[in-house]
This record gives sequence, C-alpha cells and structure tokens, in this order.
Amino acid sequence: MQLCIVSLPDQAGIGPGLPGRATLGLNPRVYNQPVADASLLACPECDLLQHLPDLDPGGSARCLRCDVELWRRRDASRHRTLPLTLAAAVLYAIANAFPILSLSAVGRQASTTVFGGAEQLWSDGREIVAGLVLLTAVIAPALQIGFMLAIQLGARRERVASWVGTLLRHQPITRTWSMIEVMMLGVLVALIKLAELATVIPGIALFALGALIFLLAAIQASFDPREVWQRVAWLEASAPRSHAPGAITEVTP
Repeated sequence: MQLCIVSLPDQAGIGPGLPGRATLGLNPRVYNQPVADASLLACPECDLLQHLPDLDPGGSARCLRCDVELWRRRDASRHRTLPLTLAAAVLYAIANAFPILSLSAVGRQASTTVFGGAEQLWSDGREIVAGLVLLTAVIAPALQIGFMLAIQLGARRERVASWVGTLLRHQPITRTWSMIEVMMLGVLVALIKLAELATVIPGIALFALGALIFLLAAIQASFDPREVWQRVAWLEASAPRSHAPGAITEVTP
C-alpha cells in the first residue's frame, strides 16, 4: 500500500479545475510532525543527520563530518544560569546609571556615561559611530540579558511556552552584536593616552562593565539551550495536523 499526501497551495489551485486552500476555506498552515527519536540532530554546519550519544556531565559531542561541536552537556544549567543572569541585569543597570570615567584638568572636571558617550559622538557629527556604540554597548547587551532572563523564567514552567523557542532563536543574534569588551578596550586605550594630559578617575560603571564581561561569558558557558528546546511545547499540539483538512490523501494498493 502506498500513501501519498499532497498539500494544497495557499491561493492558486494545484492544477486546472482544482481549487486552492483559500478557495476551499481551509487552513493554509501545514505543520510537520515531531521525530520520535529525540537524539537525532542535524549538524548546523554540514546538515549531517546523526545520533547524539549519552554524555557525562561536561562531555561534548562533535560532528563526524566537520568536527563542529553539536552539544555540550551542562548539569544544573537552569539553576546556574538564572542567578548569573539576574546578577548581569544588576551590573548592567549600574553600568548605565553611573559615570564610566571622570576627567579633571586645570580646575575643571567632567564625567560621562556609556549613553552619554554615544550622545556626544552624535553631537560631534559622527552619527554612524554613535549608532554603532549605542547598538553594541547599550541595546544589544540589554536584549541579550533580557532575552536570557525571559528564557530562564519561562523555562521554569512545567510546560515551556512556544514564545520561549522564539527567544531562543533570536538570542544568539543579540550575543553576536553585544561588544562590551570591545568598548572596554577602547576606554582603556583612551585612559592611557589621557593620563598625560589630565587626571583620569575611573567610575563605578567601568568596574561594573568589567565584571559584566565575565558574567556574560559565565552565562554562555553554563546555559544549555538543548535542555530548554526539549521542553518547549510543540506548535503542532494546538494546530491542525499536516494531513488534516487542507491536504489530499490518496491510498492506492
């Protein structure tokens, strides 16, 4: 016996005289079925489908073809990542609320924050540089910490909601654009150059940013996204199956 499932297109028909989904009033969405074997994984680099072995705590599995790391098992990931993320949120607030450094010269003193530095660059006519500083040192770190905090809080539920999966997909993008360490290198270079011209006083925000760099690295080292993905509710559970109305099923002997 041969089973053939043909999905109808959204608007146009599949052939002369055959209507489409919109014509029949059917749901245009089609959902795949989850694979029963949860150990199956496709390599994100070369797409090789392979089984993940049982790993000891701290062990990692690598692709047989391209040797990229597929998964690293981290015990108590949720219990470690949540307090680290909360601490990172506190440090981020301190780093943006207090001056990063102060300058004192010829009886005059000035101080600035991270956002104030971007604002000054904009006022000086360097809009592109100001936008990059604002994105990489303020917006992206805030999104990185905010997404991770929402993921950790959502993952504490018995059945993880599907919106947690959406945040999991976008969280690596925020991590890529978060470049606090690059800004810190620039600040340290400026401190060395300005030390001969004025008295430089590091602010509390500078130390908070330094600690935040290590906290973000610790969050990345302790977070196990696969553990959360395995608990995310399937969208198919509340949606029509792929062979529900909206598909033509033909059985031939």
